[in-house]
Amino acid sequence: MLHLHLPIRTSLLLAALVFTTPAWSADPVHKENVELTAGKNAHSVKGKIKGYATAEYTLTGKAGQTLSVKLKTNQSSNYFNIRQAGQDEALFIGSTSGNSFQAQLPADGEYTVQVYLMRNAARRNAVASYSLEMGLRD
Repeated sequence: MLHLHLPIRTSLLLAALVFTTPAWSADPVHKENVELTAGKNAHSVKGKIKGYATAEYTLTGKAGQTLSVKLKTNQSSNYFNIRQAGQDEALFIGSTSGNSFQAQLPADGEYTVQVYLMRNAARRNAVASYSLEMGLRD
């Protein structure tokens, strides 16, 4: 067994880091892979999110294909973002651009559509029922 001789403050800090769970980790994230192929170019899902919970739908696309996403919801603070794998900035931010997206994909790879509630609704533990339609075409 390895014994480290650390000052008490450092030991307490390390113990606090090990045994402290970040607030966001308790919130569930629903993850689902979506297959959009030439034969099936649209996919619809229905779901519910509550509070800080999110739902993530990952699909694979090719550069130049047109991705379309439309969100219908009963909650005015319910939006979606689109992220491209490996990129720091979102390709689309629903809270500033609305609940409908249509554009050509910039590169081959994975794209994730994340459905979420804005902080004002999440703090109130609001519930959103939504339907999300995703399509991909050449």
